[in-house]
Amino acid sequence: GKGVAKDEVKAVEWYRKAAEQGHAGSQVNLAGAYRNGEGTTKDEAKAVEWYRKAAERGNDAAQYNLGVMYHDGLGIAKDEAKAVEWFRKSAEQGYKDAQYNLGVMYQKGRGIVMDEAQAVEWYRKAAEQGDERAQCNLGIMYVNGQGVTKDEVKAVEWYRKAAEQGYKDAQHNLGFMYTKGLGLTIDYAKAAEWYLKAVEQGYAGSQHNLGRMYEFGKGVPKNINEAIRLYKLAAAQGDPNAQAALTRLGQ
Repeated sequence: GKGVAKDEVKAVEWYRKAAEQGHAGSQVNLAGAYRNGEGTTKDEAKAVEWYRKAAERGNDAAQYNLGVMYHDGLGIAKDEAKAVEWFRKSAEQGYKDAQYNLGVMYQKGRGIVMDEAQAVEWYRKAAEQGDERAQCNLGIMYVNGQGVTKDEVKAVEWYRKAAEQGYKDAQHNLGFMYTKGLGLTIDYAKAAEWYLKAVEQGYAGSQHNLGRMYEFGKGVPKNINEAIRLYKLAAAQGDPNAQAALTRLGQ
């Protein structure tokens, strides 16, 4: 809707004209329209066709999206090995989402032989481009010594980068590192700060952990009512530790 009335149908018409002339960016946009049913009838098989045309022309976004379609079985039979192929083509061109996904495939052994060192390599590439998921996963790899020498200080560095971008998993993990003094000095107040950020995004583990801090007055003033409130939030999401805490407190 820039300079004209928003009209997704018209947008699709013009994307199609350019796409049929081989314009890769328009082929990607047309595929996205079919995938999401924007301006045209939703048709995932058509989306795959147009992603493939652009992917075969070397478009990194199309290669990534074609990998996603294979990975999730959208518009085409699910094939994780094919997904890996397309993720790799895109990742090698520097597309960070593909680098992250390729890291996941290596870490989990999906569509390819498990290789944690390769997972670390691809996570690092995406992390260095600011991908918060890759930053968090790279932190986990450092904590556990998976595919890399165990290094809790490095883990903290990567968790912090992701946490500062608002990634709740990393906020929770950074809170945990402060609680246990892993890679840094124990600081319950800092732990509470990071848990709170994740709590505000509905992260059950942080709801439980912050609840404990309120129950026992660590890093925050002791407040049993607030502890119970947080435990209930976590328990409602199925957190077994929070459920046990509520039972212990007779709730």
